[in-house]
Amino acid sequence: MTWHAQMIAADEAFDGAPLLRREFALEDGHGAVARATLTLTAQGVVEAWLNGRPVSDDVLTPGWSSYEWRLRYATYDVTALVEASSSETGTVLGLALGKGWFGGRLGWSGGGSWYGDAQGAFAQLEVEFADGSTQLVVTDDAWASGPSGVLANDLYDGQTIDARRRDDAWKLPGFVGEGWTGTHAIEFDTAKLEPYIGPSVKRWATLPVQEISTSPSGKTLVDFGQNLVGWIKVRVQGPAGSEVTIRHAEVLEHGELGVRPLRTAQATDRYILSGGVDVFEPTFTFHGFRYAEVTGWPGELKAEDLTAIAVGSELTRIGEFSSSDPLLNQFHENVVWGMRGNFVDVPTDCPQRDERLGWTGDIAAFAPTAAYLYDVDAFLSDWLVDLDLEQQHNEGIVGFVIPDVLKYMPHPEDFGKPDTTALWSDAAVWVPWDLYEAYGDTAVLERQFDSMASHVRRVKSLLSPAGVWDGNFQFGDWLDLDAPPEDPAKAKADKGVVATACAYRSARILADTAALLGRTAEQAEFEAHAAELRAAFNREYVSGGVVMSDCTTVYSLAIVFGLLEPADVEFAGDRLAELAADAGYRISTGFAGTPFIADALTQTGHTDVAYRLLLEKECPSWLYPVTMGATTVWERWDSMLPDGTINPGEMTSFNHYALGAVADWMHRVVGGLAPLKPGYASVLIAPQPGGGLTEAATSLETRHGRVSVRWSLDGDLLTVDAELPDGVDGILRLPGREDQPLSGGPVSVTAEVPSSVGAVR
Repeated sequence: MTWHAQMIAADEAFDGAPLLRREFALEDGHGAVARATLTLTAQGVVEAWLNGRPVSDDVLTPGWSSYEWRLRYATYDVTALVEASSSETGTVLGLALGKGWFGGRLGWSGGGSWYGDAQGAFAQLEVEFADGSTQLVVTDDAWASGPSGVLANDLYDGQTIDARRRDDAWKLPGFVGEGWTGTHAIEFDTAKLEPYIGPSVKRWATLPVQEISTSPSGKTLVDFGQNLVGWIKVRVQGPAGSEVTIRHAEVLEHGELGVRPLRTAQATDRYILSGGVDVFEPTFTFHGFRYAEVTGWPGELKAEDLTAIAVGSELTRIGEFSSSDPLLNQFHENVVWGMRGNFVDVPTDCPQRDERLGWTGDIAAFAPTAAYLYDVDAFLSDWLVDLDLEQQHNEGIVGFVIPDVLKYMPHPEDFGKPDTTALWSDAAVWVPWDLYEAYGDTAVLERQFDSMASHVRRVKSLLSPAGVWDGNFQFGDWLDLDAPPEDPAKAKADKGVVATACAYRSARILADTAALLGRTAEQAEFEAHAAELRAAFNREYVSGGVVMSDCTTVYSLAIVFGLLEPADVEFAGDRLAELAADAGYRISTGFAGTPFIADALTQTGHTDVAYRLLLEKECPSWLYPVTMGATTVWERWDSMLPDGTINPGEMTSFNHYALGAVADWMHRVVGGLAPLKPGYASVLIAPQPGGGLTEAATSLETRHGRVSVRWSLDGDLLTVDAELPDGVDGILRLPGREDQPLSGGPVSVTAEVPSSVGAVR
């Protein structure tokens, strides 16, 4: 791409939301417009129009990347818009700027504008004519700038719009506005510009009001029935200059809006009315909410006046799941909504409070589930580019968050100087491998190999003389329920055990990756390193089958990661099942153990115990939040206490996808669909009924076509209906029967199974 445009800024601040416009005429004598392309980006977020018509339905463009080294641009085919706009009066390319991630608040320290104060726009319109000539319209100091109706905008705090200041004539030829001035070029290195790899952010759902009520204190509350991420579109008419305020939150506490979990995020939109019918849509912010508190509404608030708009990266749904248990189905739906709400350009931890950061530990745990539910290949590949860049500029360290804005913030004392940390930093290895397993394309491994190797080598440099990873700061089994609310890292599981287990898994994956890519020297290096880690783990942490700290998480990791000697595996599985029973089949794992405990039980012959955990309803459990009315997965097992009080911990989100990672096990074991080869080129159909479920179904649109499984259990008779696409083979594995080879097409089998299958114990 040859760049002719400049990054430009308005000559005045215009409340952090300037409008920019350039009026032009198409050149004569070249024939009809053959093609017109607009390339667009910003330091901030930007929206574009041609003669009043929106260029795209994208929002929050260009999203959030590691701006120090990489700014993505969007490219739009605007041929039809240019053709429709060409007239004797001319054409206007108009841009509206907001602060976004570049110029707004980021992180809990209260600071913002971490990437600089120079809010700017960059646009290059190329019009190709029938005779082959090209006309360029680019951002430069010939553009005009002026005020918008936006008085304030921030992703955390919300948006304020004054309808009296809005005048859509600025998007059209001939406009002369009061208070308009010029623009100027600002320093910018076009070498940072890269096209999107992942999808843009769009509106993806609209939700009507479910209920309007009055709180005990007399406030007007609106319930949309679903915890979502986006904003509320408002239609209102009232006296000119009057103000309507809408504050958002995920839950109610004792009948009032539960805003304490938001911490310092205001999550409040304000609208100043024009006197006519006003329609407001705050597209320079987003909120995580189910409920809204409305004040200042003129007259009676009606349900049709408000519509919730859900936004997120444009993703294609590929995986489905259902069962005979309504609560389990709702839990799965909660996983889906939690993922969509936190996949807003970056895979974030939460979408509502003063954080919303790309925590690496969350996606390291959740990537297999995400890759089944939606096609996230491009989305996560884009994020991995930033991970690699941050790592390259930080001595091989994979930060806690990507993009790593924490490097600009004061470090919490208990963190020390941030360094590589288990599970979180392991995202550098686990996420590319999960994408390869899900979609079967080695390209992601090739692109990320240096990053993966850099991480494993960094960990190796941090090992103790005993060969285990027990030194620097670790999150460990974060948010183990037995940890005090004020110290979520103080889990039962020994941090060295957790870290060394994760180090081994990463080294083992990297050795396998090197083998796939034909990197024989690196394969030998990392196989030797993995063997050393495994030996050290057993020497330092395992005695007579007992893993140090003797809790569910350490056994789960040791079993699933293949760390134990064969003689110790049976003991570990039995001990894990015993610990689960001792806990009343309530969850006793945190971030590290939760994604793996069900598989650890299944692999050691305790699938019935895994079902007991999955279907438990008392707190803490996966279904407890469902019984409390949750519509997304929570950050804590007890984000809301049984009496309806919000957990007193400072970190209490009601939309955190990480603990929903068990959905991966649900797809493979309950639904019965797993890959035998990466990308589902060959599949295993192996439902394992349990927990009293009488039926379940799952399907997946793979790169080879749709695979589906449906089973039902009637007494001792198990009926399985499956279908594989042409060219895909597989194995049907049912309890008590020999494996049956499968080929493309439908298959239906009814078999008698042991009476213990599917039982509730």
